Amino acid sequence: MISRKQYLVIEDLIKDFGEFRALSDISIDIDEGEFVCFLGPSGCGKTTLLRCIAGLELQTSGTISQDKKIISSLPTSQRDFGIVFQSYALFPNLTCFDNIAYGLKNLGWNSSSIRERVQELLSLIGLSDHISKYPSQLSGGEQQRIALARAIATSPNLLLLDEPLSALDAKVRIHLRQELKKFHRRLGLTSIMVTHDQEEALSIADRIFVMNEGKIMQSGTPKEIYMSPISPFVANFIGMTNFLNGVVVNPTKIDIGGKQLKANCELFSKGDKVRVAARPEAIEVMKRKSNNSFQGKVVDMEFLGSYTRIHIKSPDFNDAQILADTPILENAGDTVSPGSNINFNFSSDLLNLYKVEEH
Repeated sequence: MISRKQYLVIEDLIKDFGEFRALSDISIDIDEGEFVCFLGPSGCGKTTLLRCIAGLELQTSGTISQDKKIISSLPTSQRDFGIVFQSYALFPNLTCFDNIAYGLKNLGWNSSSIRERVQELLSLIGLSDHISKYPSQLSGGEQQRIALARAIATSPNLLLLDEPLSALDAKVRIHLRQELKKFHRRLGLTSIMVTHDQEEALSIADRIFVMNEGKIMQSGTPKEIYMSPISPFVANFIGMTNFLNGVVVNPTKIDIGGKQLKANCELFSKGDKVRVAARPEAIEVMKRKSNNSFQGKVVDMEFLGSYTRIHIKSPDFNDAQILADTPILENAGDTVSPGSNINFNFSSDLLNLYKVEEH
């Protein structure tokens, strides 16, 4: 594990807009050189948090420290960061060269140093032959890369990204998020990206902060967030999840509508009401019935490339509809069809359980 020092520390941050509390007691720390994502649904506060870090919004209370220096009350111009907006915000009347050079000219760099720096950045993003083009002559992906080059032209130590890939089509977005990841590793910048795209956050971040209603619901590595969501909200927001309600029978079993499901219930007591979360990939479609299998009927199927998503209606679970993902290599999609009666099994070590609080 690489040892890193704390670079950005946010303590007890609150942001109110009149009577509305957009951010509530946010306390997080981000390490030097780390790539983190603020992830959550629209209106959860993630962009407001980014804007507070940038000084584009002034927090109601709380502190922000960058490299051990309190920056909470500093104007934007005195904070050390580069930013890329969702719209890229390129100057349409300036060439790629002049867009990238804009901040350098404001800092008083001489023309030869500016030209050298801009050419270096254009080479870094693979657009050296676009130096004289205008934004309208570029594709969305090329505009995004020019905006990125402009953001890092003055060599900031912190890079802020406000949904920088959301305006692009799916194929370009997948390509550029990998480019962004390589770019981050090459430069070693501390980077913060706001996104509502779970797949984007899982693929690119060192650490994810899941937000909802102005609060941090969970933070952790992509694997931790996906495999061990702390609440039904996080489980439901990150990826696809089946939910079933049950009652703990003993440390290894849950009763769901009269059927017993194997699960690790050691942290619960007999009689506890629980919500069981099962990812579609945690459900195995079987040809034959086994001791731990359940029955259902296929009501729909989706071919999704590398896997087939099977929609199962199960009388064993009060006709609840269950989604099961089967890798295409297993050929399950070739042996079942809508209307087929099938057996399926839950992988007990891939289930997450949440206690249902009595009101």
